[in-house]
Amino acid sequence: MRNRRLLVGLLVAALWAWPVPSPHVLARPYVAPATPYSSGHRGIDIRADAGTEVRAPADGVVHFAGVVVDRPVISIEHAGGVLSSFEPVEPLVATGDRVTRGEVIGILLSGHCASPCLHLGARIDGEYVNPLLFLGGLERAVLYPLD
Repeated sequence: MRNRRLLVGLLVAALWAWPVPSPHVLARPYVAPATPYSSGHRGIDIRADAGTEVRAPADGVVHFAGVVVDRPVISIEHAGGVLSSFEPVEPLVATGDRVTRGEVIGILLSGHCASPCLHLGARIDGEYVNPLLFLGGLERAVLYPLD
C-alpha cells in the first residue's frame, strides 16, 4: 500500500507549477539525509526577490499557515499524501483554506538565504523527497534488466 501511495503521490506531484516566477535559479539543492535524523537539506532554495508573490504549485488545502520557531511557513496538503511547504512566506491564506494551482498564497520575505530565496519542501506520507521531482527538474530513472 505504501509503494502505491508513493507512486500516486509522485504522479500527482508531477503536475506542479513553480511557486515563483522565472528564472528558477537554485541557491541550494536538495540534499537527502543519510538517515531520517541526519543533517541534510530537505528542500530546495529558489532565488527570488523579497516581496515576490508565492503561488500554490497545485490544488490542495492549507495544512498550516503560521510561524515555526522564528519564520513564517505555509504548508499545503495535496492529493496522494503529498505535502508542500514554503518559507519564509508571509501567509495570505489560513489553515483549512482550499487553494488552486497558481493561486497567490503569500509574499516572500528575506531571511532564509544570504540573498532572498524561497525554501520549497515536499513530503510524501511524511517522508521528504526532492521537490524537483514534482517540477520536472530531474530526469526519471530508467531500469534495465540484468540479463
